[in-house]
Amino acid sequence: MTEPWPTELKIDKDKRVLTVSFDDGTSFALPAEMLRVLSPSAEVQGHSEDQRVTVFGKKNVSILRLEPVGNYAVRIVFDDGHDTGLFVWSYLHELGENREARWQAYLADLAAKGLSR
Repeated sequence: MTEPWPTELKIDKDKRVLTVSFDDGTSFALPAEMLRVLSPSAEVQGHSEDQRVTVFGKKNVSILRLEPVGNYAVRIVFDDGHDTGLFVWSYLHELGENREARWQAYLADLAAKGLSR
């Protein structure tokens, strides 16, 4: 089975939603805030689960631009200066497929730590 391949990446006019369409027919609208707080960067994810950082206060973050990285990923540059996460195609697809569960887990994490969006 081959990994889904993106056919289009499109940022909405407010720069708050990235829509990714794949060759398997799926299309996902991913909010900038979710992409920022779930960035695959070491700065956010750490190098192990206990090093993972809960990013907060990004409710109004937007996407400045997308930068292709080879043919396997895109770097998303956010208006808060974060730009170290390389979003590989499979990760973007997984975020889309599991958007609600990932988002609810993030909100629960925030609540448990007394943090706000």
